[in-house]
Amino acid sequence: MELDHVEAFLAIARSGGFARGSAVLHLSQPATSRRIQLLEAELGAPLFDRLGRGVTLTEAGRAFLPHAQAILASMQDGIDAVNAVRGIGHGTVTLALVGTLASSSLTARLSRLRHQYPGLDLRLRTALSAEVSALVLRGDAALGLRYGTDPDPDLVSVIIHQERLVPVCPPEHPLAAGGTDLAAALAGQRWLAFASRPVDSLTAQKRMAEAGFGLAILPESSLDEELRTGTLCAIDAPDLTATIPVALIRRRNAFQTGAARALTAALTDWPYKPGTSAPSNSPAPAPEPAQAGEPSPARTGEIFDP
Repeated sequence: MELDHVEAFLAIARSGGFARGSAVLHLSQPATSRRIQLLEAELGAPLFDRLGRGVTLTEAGRAFLPHAQAILASMQDGIDAVNAVRGIGHGTVTLALVGTLASSSLTARLSRLRHQYPGLDLRLRTALSAEVSALVLRGDAALGLRYGTDPDPDLVSVIIHQERLVPVCPPEHPLAAGGTDLAAALAGQRWLAFASRPVDSLTAQKRMAEAGFGLAILPESSLDEELRTGTLCAIDAPDLTATIPVALIRRRNAFQTGAARALTAALTDWPYKPGTSAPSNSPAPAPEPAQAGEPSPARTGEIFDP
């Protein structure tokens, strides 16, 4: 079985079409189609159902998918093992992370790592938490940073940081000025949350809070711009202070290169904020969120799946 045939299969499966898969591979569409034809002939079953301009996996394709992912992940492990001979400060390492985590605190740590190891090629990919796990599982990223641990047995999840959640309101809201009876001011307030957890739910909550549809409790790293420009104000409410765990994940059986070990060391040294709990490998419970715009008592954790 040719490795480039497997790569073509995965590119099409991930992109949902031969044209898009060919673009990812930098190949012509006939060349990609030929690779799939040869792979299907070798396996003795069609892997895709052609539906107009797109494709879906057949039953055989779905059965083959995890094994194809494992093949490429194993090959990447082999490449990493060879690169590891060069030592801890050399080689390429890819980190997948939730975009809101790329705050000044994290980027400063990554910048110090690059200066400490000039021979290290650090590459970043941003995604939602579930997508971060998927990138790590299929070997497209050596390490991942996501909100909360992942229960997948093929992943190792370690909580390395607790990010503060900040209650916010628009600048014209009475709570923005502070100095009020907080319990009375919070009575009957609307809190924004999303039951369906769409891709843009974090951005949507900020925009809706700015427009006065309700209050929100959001990760501190996601609020830099809004707090700086004054479109949102932090509510002085110590009783609403909470944190959300940030987990570092890796494939359980993946070979850890020197570059990956250096990155792991830099990330696991990420300090906790004063007053937060000690590291834990147990994910935080997720309360059921209220619908956006509906009154809800002040509770922590019911925000989003970033």
